[in-house]
Amino acid sequence: MTNPVLAVASGLIDNFHQDQAPSRLGTRWRLATDQVMGGLSEAQMTRALIDGRPALCLTGTVSLENNGGFVQINLDLSPEQGLLDASAFAGVRLIVRGDGADYNVHLKTSATRLPWQSYRSAFQTGPIWQEARLPFSSFEPHRLVPRLDPSRLKRLGIVAIGQAMRAEVCIAEIGFY
Repeated sequence: MTNPVLAVASGLIDNFHQDQAPSRLGTRWRLATDQVMGGLSEAQMTRALIDGRPALCLTGTVSLENNGGFVQINLDLSPEQGLLDASAFAGVRLIVRGDGADYNVHLKTSATRLPWQSYRSAFQTGPIWQEARLPFSSFEPHRLVPRLDPSRLKRLGIVAIGQAMRAEVCIAEIGFY
C-alpha cells in the first residue's frame, strides 16, 4: 500500500508541539536499542522544552559490548505500515541540537527487508539549534545494493551508532524539504 501524498504538503513530519501526540503522519515515535539483539546500550526518549522550543530527545549510552552499538528513536511513515512517497522532495530536514557528536538519519524502504539494512546519512549537532538538510542522494545503502528510492519509504530513525559514546540529541522539527 502506497501513500502517494504526504499528510502535510509542507513536508513537515513532526514539530512536537503537542505533548504525547502522534506525528503529523498519525504515527508515534518509538525507542529502540541494541538490547533487542543482546547488546547493552541504554537510552531514554523524552519530550522537553529547550530554549522555548518543544523537542523530542534521545539520550543514553551506546555500548559496543555483546556485539551491540546503537540507540535510536524511530517513526513509521505510514499509519497502515504502508509506503510513503516523498519523491516530490529533495531530502530530510531537521532542526537539531545536541552534544556536538555526529548522529545518523536512517531510512527504511520496501528494499530493506532485514533489520540491519538501512539507508544512512550523518548530521552533526551542537549546543544551539541548527538546521540540517540531508539530500536523498547523501543516503548510503548499508548492507544492501539498491540506491535509495524516496517513493518507497517505510520508516525514519534518528540513531547513535557504531561507537561507544554518551548520546544526547534533540529534534525540534523534522520533515522533508
